[in-house]
Amino acid sequence: MKKKKGSKKFNFKMPHTYVILITIMAIVLVLTHVIPSGEYDRIEDSVSGKMVVVPGSYHTVETKAPSIFGLFLALQQGYVEAANIMFLIIFAYGFVYFLTKNGTMDAALGTLVKKIGNSVQLLIPIVMIILGFLASTMGIYEEVYGLFPIMVGIFIALGYDAIVGGATIFLGVSIGYAAGTTNPYNVAVSQDVAGIPLYSGMQFRWIIFFVMEVVAITYVMIYARKIKKDPTKSIMYGTNIEGIPNRSLEYLDNIILTTRNKLCLLLFFVTIGFLLYAVLKLEWYVDEIAALFLLSMVVSGIISGYSATEICTTFIESTKSMVSSMLIVGFTRGITVLMKQGMITDTIVYGLVKVFSTGSKYFAAYGMLIIQNLVKIFINGSTSQATITMPIMAPTAELVGLSKQIAALAYQFGNGYADIFWPTACALCCGLMGVSLDKWYKFVTPLFIIILILEFVLMTVAVTIRY
Repeated sequence: MKKKKGSKKFNFKMPHTYVILITIMAIVLVLTHVIPSGEYDRIEDSVSGKMVVVPGSYHTVETKAPSIFGLFLALQQGYVEAANIMFLIIFAYGFVYFLTKNGTMDAALGTLVKKIGNSVQLLIPIVMIILGFLASTMGIYEEVYGLFPIMVGIFIALGYDAIVGGATIFLGVSIGYAAGTTNPYNVAVSQDVAGIPLYSGMQFRWIIFFVMEVVAITYVMIYARKIKKDPTKSIMYGTNIEGIPNRSLEYLDNIILTTRNKLCLLLFFVTIGFLLYAVLKLEWYVDEIAALFLLSMVVSGIISGYSATEICTTFIESTKSMVSSMLIVGFTRGITVLMKQGMITDTIVYGLVKVFSTGSKYFAAYGMLIIQNLVKIFINGSTSQATITMPIMAPTAELVGLSKQIAALAYQFGNGYADIFWPTACALCCGLMGVSLDKWYKFVTPLFIIILILEFVLMTVAVTIRY
């Protein structure tokens, strides 16, 4: 065979997340030697008991910038400081992993399909709402990857296309995740870093969840009806999907919801319900919530008929897929430690305050929203983005007259909804559904623009009502 000459193209490959983070750490290390050290005076808030900044008190200070060894020391200290959040993530994922492995999730979907009969188009809103709820409360995301081939196969067999099946899963979980109500991976982390009471402001986030889910479901339904009526209007028309089994409803008809599955589903909803009660009434925080997930995980293993050894080995299995994400939390906390050691955090905040204070509070809120959307391009991880940006954005919001909740909301919007658009976030899911990025963008771009406009509208409402 002859080799083709002159056909070599430039292909950019996004570096590994750790490479990006170590690069950021290196940049921060350099900045500690460039940016003047400074700090705000802080006093104890009489209501919350937390230390808060005193507006207008910024002043420069003399300090020794960290060395190269200090970078690695900051990384170690970051892991120590983030230990509670790291284990919350591990135990929350472990509980969901048990429900996935014992077939509870698949059986629930199969039962749902049987209940709605031939009205399979109702799967779009039902599945999107269920996944959105689970993502919003439990923070599921990667757990739905196994559903892509099933849903894509079902909708292709029913005369739709891969985009309908894939979007039902991807948009459902992404929209719910972004509008996190009790999501331990974005809400808990961002509010913890910002010093906000855990899960406070939940009522407004439920409104956001409802609005965004309705918009996304309507968008997918309109597209599905259009291509069902005229298949030639499908973005995937004439494209063969390889690696996606052509499944029908018979696949799910054979899945039976056993007594064990029913008990596990009951356990899941009891856990969610008690979590909401404990946070709101018992003032539970990260440690108690992590313990609740650990307890529920063990109970789900017992209900599944697992022996003590099987429960332990299954838990170890669950941690294997989460080690990378868990380590990122401590990694990114190390960046914060570096900034604190160099005492440049307050200086950066001071600079942002000067920029944002040139306009109204709305201008500041919009600026935070834009920054968080852009940061998402480079940091594909909710906990990573929270621990890097919130230490800066939260006090900035406070100093320009906004609540820290606004900063947390800007983070949620920028981190969550950008998942459906930026290639660093959506490439994997596109591969799972068998849809190329260019075709996905042709489908999702109008929706992303609508969602982005809604982000600004909801941010305006939040500032107006002093959220």
